[in-house]
Amino acid sequence: MNQSRAERVGQLMQRELGEMLLTEVKDPRIGFVSITRVEVTRDLSQARAFVSVLGSREQKEASLAGLKSAASFLRGEVGRRLGLRQAPELLFREDVGIAESMHIQDLIRSLPKDGDHEP
Repeated sequence: MNQSRAERVGQLMQRELGEMLLTEVKDPRIGFVSITRVEVTRDLSQARAFVSVLGSREQKEASLAGLKSAASFLRGEVGRRLGLRQAPELLFREDVGIAESMHIQDLIRSLPKDGDHEP
């Protein structure tokens, strides 16, 4: 399978999943969740959806459990909406990149400025 097709399917899946989470998924465990990216294998058999979740560690775990529970529904809907003969298996992963970049920014801000150190 062409890699560019897998990338296009991933982008379309990201958009559709985000819309479905806002309008159709009613699981109370799923808090404020954003789909940051979707990586689809070349053969379109699997899709890893990376999510950013706001909240405490418990809220994040609950949201991921809710997403896992809704995965088969979401898979079927994505396949139908995108006209795929067989929709990829959906795997949800927490995207820690945003949290890590915020931590790095905090560390940089905590560094002394040029005039703040003594000679």
